[in-house]
Amino acid sequence: MTTAMGAALRRIQLGNALSAFGNGFTVPFTFIYVSQVRGLGAGTAGAVLATLAIAALVVLPFTGRAIDRRGPIPVAVAGTLLAAAGSLGLGLSGSEPGVIAAAASLGAGVAVVQPALATMIVWCSTTVTRSRAFATQFFLNNLGLGVGGLLGGLMVDTAHPSSFLRLFAIEAAMFLVLGAVVATVRLPRVPQLREAIPGGDRPTAGGGLRTLLADRSMVALCVLGFVMFFACYGQFESGLSAFAVEVTRISPATLGIALAANTAVIVLAQFVVLRLVEHRRRSRVIAGVGVVWTVAWSVAWASGVVHGHHAAAVAAIISTYALFGLGEAMLAPTVSPLVADLAPERMVGQYNAAFALVKQLALALGPAVGGVLAAAGAYDAYLLMLVVCSLAISAIALRLGRRLAPAQDSPLRPTRVVARSAPKPQVEETLPA
Repeated sequence: MTTAMGAALRRIQLGNALSAFGNGFTVPFTFIYVSQVRGLGAGTAGAVLATLAIAALVVLPFTGRAIDRRGPIPVAVAGTLLAAAGSLGLGLSGSEPGVIAAAASLGAGVAVVQPALATMIVWCSTTVTRSRAFATQFFLNNLGLGVGGLLGGLMVDTAHPSSFLRLFAIEAAMFLVLGAVVATVRLPRVPQLREAIPGGDRPTAGGGLRTLLADRSMVALCVLGFVMFFACYGQFESGLSAFAVEVTRISPATLGIALAANTAVIVLAQFVVLRLVEHRRRSRVIAGVGVVWTVAWSVAWASGVVHGHHAAAVAAIISTYALFGLGEAMLAPTVSPLVADLAPERMVGQYNAAFALVKQLALALGPAVGGVLAAAGAYDAYLLMLVVCSLAISAIALRLGRRLAPAQDSPLRPTRVVARSAPKPQVEETLPA
């Protein structure tokens, strides 16, 4: 990686961390703000959360092509402006149409920013540094969300709506900071992809969606991504929390501790996990995530069985969230870099946007399915479904591994030839397995 690329990547990571910090001020409190503080009711609050997801689904199919045609920087800046307007609109609106319109702007803006930032990280990293770059992004996202949520909790007061306006104003300001930082980034002329996968190993660009769908490895990765996000992230705020409160019988405050444990594991373990997995085959690391999450859901199931022993039940639920955090830390340096290494050079944005679209679909369907099963009290069926999904993650990942080229599945393991300036001879460097 060149010095210029490193400087650009540091700016991107800084802006991303500040944006996550701003998100942390509002994400835990949006439902309460709309339903109680604005007095619009739980139905409107649910509609606001649904609008955030629907707006993302609407814009993502167009985002990837815009990134590849216009470049990720103008798209990211436009997304930050849209998100900032939506966030500030939520803080100022007091009517149902107003908060829903603001939520649509916020959801669309965030959806545009995410694949644009991912594409910028790809452009500013190489195969050797990409896993660490995405792991750093994930680490900073969780750290920012955690710190922002903690400070937001200290500032918020349901008796004073103005305190919520401050939270949304801070979030809007952080989006504008992200846009300003991104606008100053100087990207390389082309993404650093060819050193990983020779051009002949990539599908040719130019076919858009047809090219993507013809890439069986990418299709398999999208299926894998859907199952992953459905079985983990899509359950945190729906079925799992309902199970923890209603069956395990823990208090909402204890549930907050469990969520904090999830973030703490990610923040504390991310770079330890990175050192353990970055020289291993990505498909096997992802398969390991399926095993970890199978254990997590089994421990959650056990917490309901031993709910009469309160301390054991609480420990089990906290362990469940911690195990999910461990799995997330394993995914950060594997999945996003793999999307980049599968993408043709002129379709990086479209591949990132397609994977983001799959993620949004899973995040929309996951809570819906979890909520229906929780409302019906079918918790055994619910947990069995998620254990099967976790096992499916391992099976699909191993099957995907058989489709991947060695440089895609384990780019740091093969011998690389490092060229030096003439007339010095080339030096062969072997990376540790």
